[in-house]
Amino acid sequence: MGKGAFYPRLAVSNIRKNGKFYLPYLLTCIATVAMFYIMAFIASNPGLSQMQGANTITAMMGFGTVVIGIFAVIILFYTNSFLIKRRKKELGLYNILGMEKRHIAKAMFFETIYVTVISLIGGLLVGILFSKLVFMLLYRLLDFTVPLGFSISWQAVIMTLVLFCAIFILILLFNLFQIKLSKPIELLYGGNSGEREPKTKWPLVVIGILTLGGGYFLALYIKSPTVAIGMFFIAVILVIIGTYFLFTAGSIAWLKMLRRNKKYYYQPRHFSSVSGMLYRMKQNAAGLASICILCTMVLVMVSTTVCMYIGVEDALNMVYPRNVQIYLYECQDEAYPQLTGIVEEETAKYNLTAEDMVSFQYYQEEDDWNRSLFIGDKMAKALTGEIPGYKGQEYPSNAYIGFNLPGSDGAPPLLLDAIRNRLTTELAGQYDTYESETRGLMADSVYSLYGGFLFLGMFLGLLFLMATVLIIYYKQISEGYDDKQRFEIMQKVGMSRGETKSFVRSQILTVFFLPLVVAVVHIVFAFKIITKLLAMLNLTDISLFISCTGITILAFAIIYGLVYMLTARAYYRIVS
Repeated sequence: MGKGAFYPRLAVSNIRKNGKFYLPYLLTCIATVAMFYIMAFIASNPGLSQMQGANTITAMMGFGTVVIGIFAVIILFYTNSFLIKRRKKELGLYNILGMEKRHIAKAMFFETIYVTVISLIGGLLVGILFSKLVFMLLYRLLDFTVPLGFSISWQAVIMTLVLFCAIFILILLFNLFQIKLSKPIELLYGGNSGEREPKTKWPLVVIGILTLGGGYFLALYIKSPTVAIGMFFIAVILVIIGTYFLFTAGSIAWLKMLRRNKKYYYQPRHFSSVSGMLYRMKQNAAGLASICILCTMVLVMVSTTVCMYIGVEDALNMVYPRNVQIYLYECQDEAYPQLTGIVEEETAKYNLTAEDMVSFQYYQEEDDWNRSLFIGDKMAKALTGEIPGYKGQEYPSNAYIGFNLPGSDGAPPLLLDAIRNRLTTELAGQYDTYESETRGLMADSVYSLYGGFLFLGMFLGLLFLMATVLIIYYKQISEGYDDKQRFEIMQKVGMSRGETKSFVRSQILTVFFLPLVVAVVHIVFAFKIITKLLAMLNLTDISLFISCTGITILAFAIIYGLVYMLTARAYYRIVS
């Protein structure tokens, strides 16, 4: 074998020997590449420009691409940290046996090349194959005709290649930097780092309680929906900080409290699990906090977007109580009765009957107007009619008329043009602005927006779920190898396999479901502020949101339980 082929072959051998660690890592890389390409493919697809609300949908898909890109950096670095930790002993042996660090660096370089090539080729193939299917799903959610044909977005391909090549180069540099700074003995025992008992850092516990409590307080006591938008993100940041601090410092304090509880601690199944978790909690807590945050994100995204999509008809009914709605802004009092007469006369000319007609004047502060797609606040105020104390010189008068046309979701454009022409001619100078809306015309935009939210929520929810499963898997496998020697010693002094399994079950259950429980608590406290945000999108059916949230939590708990069974089995195989 030539000298030049030694390091490439060694890299292949290393990947094969560490297959149980590399395979999940490679699958994660391929899945992340595929999901990024699919989102970039959709964001750059010219077909989006042909639908109602094209700008909104394109912006949402672009946002999704950025989120997945940031997520890819975080999750790949995170999983790589588990991978390199398990391999430190192997690399240390190479160093002790005479291989210099520059030789180890060459082997790691070729390993990175192989991982990069496999990830990019596999991810792009999967992404290209499924991009059409996912695009069809998006069009279906947006209630839009699916175009025929198959295409590859070379723009998305280039974006994917640039991003992930940069990520893998940074990962290689990070790994090489760690190897360079480590001594051979540190590499040999690097997999056992964090085995010293951590100290209870009470200041961090206090900060965690205060930040988490502050986030909960904001979520519970904000009353104004407009204020809720800005406060929601502040509350999210506070909850994330509080979660990490409490899992990092609070979990250690909690385990030490369990240790001080003699009745609980000095039971065979609790003694081993509590002591084992306590010594590794410094590195374990960050993973648990990450799982908790990811669980919360999945639950919030899926439940809210599903609720929005199911409740789209209620939102339309709230915004458009009549199929046709006409507004005259800053209109004089004498113009109001003429508006009603003009509408009735013009609809009769087209052999149409305006049914369920509602018309009135109302008064409102100029600064309160928000002429956006969603005018629920405007309609709510308008339907209250005349507001006492607002009439007169200080505030302008506005006129509203709404009606239904049988067998129609709107009005013929010629009818609306005729009404507008008569208003322009006969009421010239008696109003400032004319606005007409039809339910049929605006429904496509609303469906596009809500369908886009559902697609983005499900897509990102799937991505975060994948990350959750992966972190749990690596956490369990890593802990299994950390505990293997300890359980071997305990079995040599008389512990049976049944007792070993009982210890494993106690240790995993003690912390495994804690992130899910805390995530549900986060959802409970966030419920009020989320309903206020949904109300701004004209979704006021709280019972629907409760149902969607409950079903989402149940489905996620089932998936979480399946992950527990699979990882607990893998953990048991390692330690026994």
